[in-house]
Order: sequence, then structure tokens, then C-alpha cells
Amino acid sequence: MTHLSKAAAAAGVLLAAAALLTSGPAQAAPDVTRDGDYLYLTVTTGDGHFDDTRVTLLLCDPPQGHSRAAEACARLDAVGGDIARIPPARGAMCPMIYAPVTAQARGQWNGRPIEYRETFANSCQLAARTGPVFALDG
Repeated sequence: MTHLSKAAAAAGVLLAAAALLTSGPAQAAPDVTRDGDYLYLTVTTGDGHFDDTRVTLLLCDPPQGHSRAAEACARLDAVGGDIARIPPARGAMCPMIYAPVTAQARGQWNGRPIEYRETFANSCQLAARTGPVFALDG
């Protein structure tokens, strides 16, 4: 396979994943998540010119999806799945550097749909505000 063919194949996989996350009405979720709490998490760094996007599926019964899944599920459970209600980290001190990060979550918690999207000035502010939920770096 040529370098161009590999790049085209990789781009196709990324486009398919993006289509799943940005498509219209949600399709039926895989059987493993249909009855449990789950969130499709996306973290995009950049301002639209040169973006880097990370995506994962956070499952909470049992916790899995990224290295801090158990912590993320516990934090979400404490706020009923409402990411906006996660209390900010106490004493967090973030630099005043503009390096935008957009966090997005879609899924369900306790049988109700979850939709969340917010852009933070930088990754420190994202971490201070959402804790382990969007910690996708491992």
C-alpha cells in the first residue's frame, strides 16, 4: 500500500468516526451501552486552522474508556451525569494562555440523554473545570 493510500485509508476512518459523533439523531447504541451509562467524549484542541481531536467512549458499568474511567464515572455519578454541575477544582491556577480546547459529550446517564459542549481557553482550564471526565491522554 502506498503512503498516499495509507493516508487516504486513515482519513476515511477518521471521517467515519467524526460522522458518528456529529450525525443527526442518535442511532441505536451498541448492545453493551444500551442499558448503561455511557458518553462519547471528544476533545479538540485548536482554533479551527490546525485542530487535533481525541475521541473515546466512556462506559461506566464497569468503568472503561480511558485511564481515569473509574474516577470519571464516579465524578459523573456525583452530579447525575450533568457535566456542567461538576464543581471546579479548588485552588487550580491556570496560565493566562489562549490555546482553545473544546470538550463535547454525547450519550446517556440514568436513561436520559446527555449533550454537552464547551470551549475552554486552554487545557488547564478544561481539567480544572471537568476533572477526569475529559482526561483522554492516558
